[in-house]
Amino acid sequence: MFLAQLTEFVSNHYILSTLFVVLLALLIANEARRGGRSLNCRELTAQINGGAAVLLDVRAHKEFSGGHITGSLNIPFDKLDSRIAELDKHKGKTLIVIDAMGQHAGSVCAKLKKAGFEATRLSGGIASWRGDNLPVVK
Repeated sequence: MFLAQLTEFVSNHYILSTLFVVLLALLIANEARRGGRSLNCRELTAQINGGAAVLLDVRAHKEFSGGHITGSLNIPFDKLDSRIAELDKHKGKTLIVIDAMGQHAGSVCAKLKKAGFEATRLSGGIASWRGDNLPVVK
């Protein structure tokens, strides 16, 4: 029923529908660009082993305590603005932002870049790390 109505709407309003798809694609592209580059788990491991990166876990402290990647710093997403000065000693390194599933990492990277940091994010957050059966510490 819904699919039939959607098809009828699109065929009757093809210009409006095309415009919607184009705007949606531009929004997605802009959000991806704004949030910076994302790394998969293998790339993250290479960055950690190279020593040129610092892991920043932006999950709440309770989630962080439940398991995190070794060596991660924890500054919860909602406290980042007030605690960003703690990261000044890491300005020469790339900050890799880790969250639960990738929902906050893009906006955190944008804030960090605005503050003068080099920042990337773990694609899929800690969920992808655990999904690849990689180790976490408590």
